[in-house]
Order: sequence, then C-alpha cells, then structure tokens
Amino acid sequence: MDVDLIFKIAAIGIIVAVLNQLLIRSGREEQAMMTTLAGLIVVLMMIIYEIQDLFETIKVIFNL
Repeated sequence: MDVDLIFKIAAIGIIVAVLNQLLIRSGREEQAMMTTLAGLIVVLMMIIYEIQDLFETIKVIFNL
C-alpha cells in the first residue's frame, strides 16, 4: 500500500473539513457543500488511478 496516498487523502480530508466548517460558520452552506463535493471528487480520481494501475498489473501477471 502506498503510504503517500493515504497521507494525501488524509490531508485533503482535513483541508475540506476545515474549509467546510469555516464556510458554514460564515453562512455559506452552499459553498461548503461544493467544497465537500470537490474534495470527494479529487479523492475518487486519486483512487481511480490506483485501481487502473491494479488492473494493469493483473493484466500483465495473467498475460491478458
């Protein structure tokens, strides 16, 4: 498992959580929701690339 990936995802989560709270406390709930969604999309894209690498490795191992 790539520990750097775990730290990157954790960092994104922390940043999104802080921004979310700041925006909610300033009465900007819609921007807070958009920030949360943007963070989720970034993390999902990171995971998709890892899954793609996994499938490429499986293809090489099984000569597919």
